[in-house]
Amino acid sequence: MPTKRTKAGARNPERKPVRAPSVSLAVQYAADGAGLAGAPSRAKFRRWVRAALDADAVITLRVVGEAEGRELNGTYRQKRHATNVLTFDYGTADSPAGDIVLCAPVVAREAIEQGKALEAHYAHLTVHGMLHLQGHDHQHDVEANRMEHLETAILRRLGFPDPYRDAPVPANA
Repeated sequence: MPTKRTKAGARNPERKPVRAPSVSLAVQYAADGAGLAGAPSRAKFRRWVRAALDADAVITLRVVGEAEGRELNGTYRQKRHATNVLTFDYGTADSPAGDIVLCAPVVAREAIEQGKALEAHYAHLTVHGMLHLQGHDHQHDVEANRMEHLETAILRRLGFPDPYRDAPVPANA
């Protein structure tokens, strides 16, 4: 029996089963041993990716060290420093596909600076990257507010606190 997709909370008047989006997720740990201290497991990344997913997707999530993070940020954003998360979108509106790159040393530093649990910060940045892959952005205030609201709601469902409440704005944002 074919399934009918609906958004979370939408009506399903035909009472057909709703199929959850599927994800093909490859997780790569590319940082050196010390740089990976505290990096989440593949299972945790999969859980966070699924929580933010609205459609079937093909994703590669790569945890990198400072040098690779700096190189990627320089090449694709013309910035001379490593950043916490980069998203490379190769999909369409109906079929998200792409890469999410998390720079482990930057994520760890920010978690300490912002007084956040490292796992919560990884979860937030993973959800943030997933929303970018699905067309969300934060270039304008309205978009930023919408994206922050979605991130907060998803993270709350996952059991994490609001990442924006009383959190300082990162200096390299």
